[in-house]
Amino acid sequence: MIEYIVPSNIDDRVLAKAVRILENGGLIALPTDTSWSLVCSIKSQEGVKKLRRLSGERDERHFTLLCSNISQFVEVVKLDNSRFRLINRLCPGPYVFILKTLCHTEKFLDIRRHELGVRIPDYQVPIRLIETLKHPLYSITAKRSMAGIDDLFSDNETENDTELPSIPEDELFESGWELEEIEGLDLILDSGEERERIFSTILNLCEDEIKLLRNGAGPWPV
Repeated sequence: MIEYIVPSNIDDRVLAKAVRILENGGLIALPTDTSWSLVCSIKSQEGVKKLRRLSGERDERHFTLLCSNISQFVEVVKLDNSRFRLINRLCPGPYVFILKTLCHTEKFLDIRRHELGVRIPDYQVPIRLIETLKHPLYSITAKRSMAGIDDLFSDNETENDTELPSIPEDELFESGWELEEIEGLDLILDSGEERERIFSTILNLCEDEIKLLRNGAGPWPV
């Protein structure tokens, strides 16, 4: 289940294997510029359902669309010039931007909120996979509580629209082999290096005033 890789020079055969898994509705764990993420193809309804079930989260703000460039943002969310300039200044990096969705995005992702988190990680593993897959990845932070999770969604929803609860640091993984405890994963892309247990900074750009939803590795304000 683990494929060891060199982030700066990932074997094309490993990327092809990962793409086949994603296209067939599978789930993959990979390192990012923050902590480990679990991902599926945005075009796979089966993969999206599996990811949601595994995560136990109902609030879509816990999920993020990983992209390789800003042009992929405009296919799923509304982006004006001022927001584009801000995002362009902070990307790639440890930031998630909450933006209003386009109508077709809500339909194919079956989301309840009219907003979605998007980001461009500053790390080659997700970027190369997205480029090979040719479309974004739907993702969530990998947490130790996901190991052995049952089939029911968590009832712990976030009602406060101004912030998201922090994930305890000891809930995050450091090494790829640790993620083998999570049932339902089809592949782990592992650089063999321990990852820092840090979070991305989440900014809500849906309104005129930018709201900080979670402090993380990305400084704010800048």
